[in-house]
Amino acid sequence: MSSKTPISLVTGSLGSGKTTLLREIIESFPGRLAVLMNEFGEIGIDGRLLRGRNLEMVELTGGCVCCSLSGEFEAAVREILDKIEPDLIVVEATGVAEADALVFDIEDSLPEVRLDGILCIVDGYASVRYPSLGYTARTQLEVADVVLINKTDLIKPEEVRRVEDQVRRFNGRAVLVPTVRCRVDLRVLLGIHSLGLPRRAPASQDQPAFRSFVYRAERPLDEAKFRQWASDLPLSVYRAKGFVRFASGGMLFNYVAGRWDLEVFAGDRTELVFIGVGTDADRESILRRLEGCGIQDAL
Repeated sequence: MSSKTPISLVTGSLGSGKTTLLREIIESFPGRLAVLMNEFGEIGIDGRLLRGRNLEMVELTGGCVCCSLSGEFEAAVREILDKIEPDLIVVEATGVAEADALVFDIEDSLPEVRLDGILCIVDGYASVRYPSLGYTARTQLEVADVVLINKTDLIKPEEVRRVEDQVRRFNGRAVLVPTVRCRVDLRVLLGIHSLGLPRRAPASQDQPAFRSFVYRAERPLDEAKFRQWASDLPLSVYRAKGFVRFASGGMLFNYVAGRWDLEVFAGDRTELVFIGVGTDADRESILRRLEGCGIQDAL
């Protein structure tokens, strides 16, 4: 049984660094990737243009496809799924629709995909000079799972903290990552599909060091206990993904910044990956409580 195709949203104001991040994702993603944007814009395109009913597609190197939206968003996503069958779809949300509207479309109108993560890039330099936020910027922050505070090399440390405080007024759960030129550990943004990526050197000493660890088990877990365990994961864990074996069958688990879901998926073992900041202190407790979800005397 195949799982739903994960889809990640990238939001942010004009000039915040979305194109820079998209280039890096295109160059680094280890699987088949589709990037959907309102128009090709500044992304370097060198390939054969394929015209569809709702989008234009260009084959890039490494199994990637760059798509420019020319019709309705939902129809374009389904066209990508039918023609490309990607491992991941990344959507540049700005210019396509408001971020909250896209989240609604994905969760309620596109059962073929699963919302994998919502990223908002904040221009730290512009935020200091122009601190007031419009409706679009506020909605982008409110729905984000992770916020990159970019261009921190152009502002003072105390100004970075001021921008962080501004973000927290609209979103208290998102992971905040200060960056220069959007350099960040892509495993955090792209989840389990990016685990083959090399670790990125942090852009500055202020950037948090993300760590990961794995849990594996053969015996099935109690689903009710697992659901309670997932709801109580500490803030040090930003992302947890993988496969879970229950007595009733296998499921795919996806956790990001406190938001999680389970999806039916055939599997005969549990294998979970955890990514976060400061997870060393919580690792033993997380694993001990997870081990306690196991069904005794089960094969």
